[in-house]
Amino acid sequence: MSGGRKEQLGQIVRFALVGGVNTGTFFGIYLLLHPWMPYFAAYSLAFVLAMVGSFFMNTYFTYRTRPTWKKFLLFPLTNVTNYVIQSAGLYALVAWAGMDTRIAPLVAAVVAIPFTFLISRRILVPGAARAAEPEPVEAGPSRV
Repeated sequence: MSGGRKEQLGQIVRFALVGGVNTGTFFGIYLLLHPWMPYFAAYSLAFVLAMVGSFFMNTYFTYRTRPTWKKFLLFPLTNVTNYVIQSAGLYALVAWAGMDTRIAPLVAAVVAIPFTFLISRRILVPGAARAAEPEPVEAGPSRV
């Protein structure tokens, strides 16, 4: 396994660990807020609070990069996709599938994970988009 692939695999594993911690944090905040406000308001507030924690965990641990104000201000873009996917999923699971409002956010969060990884890596790791592109294959002598 090449060094670049090994590092990317390490990032995926660390992202999964951070995602688990972040999801637990989000879900805990959501459950604390749920009795005091409508489920979607509790969901939105928990999402924003968990996103701030996610930024720091991902910069320091997942991608091992220095947090900057620019990255902090761009990081919510990673979560816009996550928020849209999770919100649509939450609505569909509650309104159409009749899922319990205490469980639906967790199910919706799992679906958004791959999208969030790709977008956050692109924002937090300089040159990550170029590194993910396949290297051109040089043409060698043809063998017939």
